[in-house]
Amino acid sequence: MNTLDTIDQRIIDVVRADGRITVNDLAEAVCLSPSPTLRRLRRLEADGVITGYTAVVAPDAIERGFNVWVTARLAAGDPTHQSAFEEGMRAIAAVTEAHHVTGDVDYLIRVEVKDLAAYDHVIRNDLARLPGNAHITSYVVTSTVLDPR
Repeated sequence: MNTLDTIDQRIIDVVRADGRITVNDLAEAVCLSPSPTLRRLRRLEADGVITGYTAVVAPDAIERGFNVWVTARLAAGDPTHQSAFEEGMRAIAAVTEAHHVTGDVDYLIRVEVKDLAAYDHVIRNDLARLPGNAHITSYVVTSTVLDPR
């Protein structure tokens, strides 16, 4: 991969803000003609700098407007708990993000569901039953200040 220059950085910034932007509009935004803009965009994709495009969906429209961040701590001991816990987490549809972290907990997990009753179901029937789970703490999102998605 080549080093990213300021034009590459601008292309990335514009595409992150609008993944459906046309090449002509992107070219205008970064002050290049369309052909070199498209070449740079394709190189950024080929080099794995831009790894994909996604749609931002209104959570309420798909009944996922109740957002909870969950921390999980695994039981000490058996190192197989980590892989089993992670595999189990991947199978829970309501889990939309999961990060292995440092500090007092082992995982930071984002759960998106319809409402509190749906979250109660996820916590009791899915998250609490994952292998190696020792402790779960929930943080219900009351308002979103910044979400780059």
